[in-house]
This record gives sequence, C-alpha cells and structure tokens, in this order.
Amino acid sequence: MENYSAPQVIPPNKAAILYLWKVAGILLLITIFEFAVAFGLPHHYHILRVAIFVGMTIVKAFYIVFEFMHLRYEVKALIWVILLPLIFLVWFLIAMLYEGFKFSEINFLSLN
Repeated sequence: MENYSAPQVIPPNKAAILYLWKVAGILLLITIFEFAVAFGLPHHYHILRVAIFVGMTIVKAFYIVFEFMHLRYEVKALIWVILLPLIFLVWFLIAMLYEGFKFSEINFLSLN
C-alpha cells in the first residue's frame, strides 16, 4: 500500500471553469432579480411584474445563446439576422394581444 495515492481531480483549464462560474453567477443574479420582482412588487403592479419577468427571461435566453452556443463570436450580421425577427415576433404578439383585447370589448349587438 505504500505505492498507493488517492486519486486527484485536477481541472485541465482553470480559466474556462472560472468563466463558467462567472456565467452561472450572472444567470443567478438575473434569476434572483426576477424572483424579487415577482414576489416583491404589490399585486396592483401586475402588468409591470409580467413585463419585467418576460424581459428578464428574454435577456437570460439571449445570454445563454450568446455564451453556450457561441453566438457572441459570430459576425454581427448573423446576430442581427437572429435578433431582428425575434424582436418583430415579440412586437407582433404584443400587437395581436392588444388588438384582441380591444376586439373583445366591442358590443356587436349595439352596432345594429
């Protein structure tokens, strides 16, 4: 047993592991902010809470895509090709929801 040594796990690249911890910390801070907004704001700020929550979720999604799918290192044109349709899609969904809510307020029986 004198030739036996306990196995040691030594990370091959400490800088990469430190970078992953930094990314995880940033995502954790954004999540903590989301929870603080979700449980800290009063109930009458419901629309603001939902808007902040959805916005921070989109920010986290883009950050994950930029870091773990290496989009940060691509050319700027590719980033805009991915980002602009998503922005227009979110705008379209908000516009359609707004229009749908306004459409439901119309009293069709009084139009005759």
